[in-house]
Amino acid sequence: MITEKQEKITDKKMKKKVLIVDDHPIIREGLAFLIDEEDDLIVCGAAEDIPNAIKAIHDLEPDLVTVDISLQDASGLDLIKEIKTKYSNLAILALSVHPESIYAERAIKAGARGYITKQEATRNVIIAIREVLDGGLYLSKKMNEKLLSLLLFEDNPKESLSSVNRLTDRELEVFNLLGHGKGTRQIAEQLYISVKTVETYRLRIKEKLKIDTSNELLQHAFQWVNEHEKDYVDLKTAK
Repeated sequence: MITEKQEKITDKKMKKKVLIVDDHPIIREGLAFLIDEEDDLIVCGAAEDIPNAIKAIHDLEPDLVTVDISLQDASGLDLIKEIKTKYSNLAILALSVHPESIYAERAIKAGARGYITKQEATRNVIIAIREVLDGGLYLSKKMNEKLLSLLLFEDNPKESLSSVNRLTDRELEVFNLLGHGKGTRQIAEQLYISVKTVETYRLRIKEKLKIDTSNELLQHAFQWVNEHEKDYVDLKTAK
């Protein structure tokens, strides 16, 4: 005879395991609550940085990992790339406060199978998780159309990438931080790189954006952030 305890253990094993990687406790708790409400899903653990995320993946063997793009002192894109290198078959759903127009394409190229903003997560995160677990790709209709357009018209000058989109992931990260008012030393400390390296990135960014002076670079960065992150919510201030 199967006892009630054994039934619970069996049921737990049948559920798909989700690992949450986010450096904000409220987001981790909120996601865990939504996921654990589902009969077919269960949160097996959480991590707030790259080293702990990799360790949790090894120890807990999740079926899917949700990855915050803006981890404290690191980029979620780096984590996505590392996961795909070490665990190529592991499903990844990128989660971010940043609008998908900025990072969705980069997240998919890094190895994620979906991208969802935290603003819409409460409505669609379960749909997104199931879509990715089923081997599909989860993006908004608008982003799907954009990516399809890029594939169809990649040789068309009218559909060429904007200058900002030509920046590497790290260059965009530096550019984004400049747009949020961070100085060179602050950026170096946040990204764990040298001041000289940040200065090199700034030079590369100016070259790619065809900008001559540092003041122009800052103005361009401020304007870009204002235009692309109107819906940005600085959740870090809630800590």
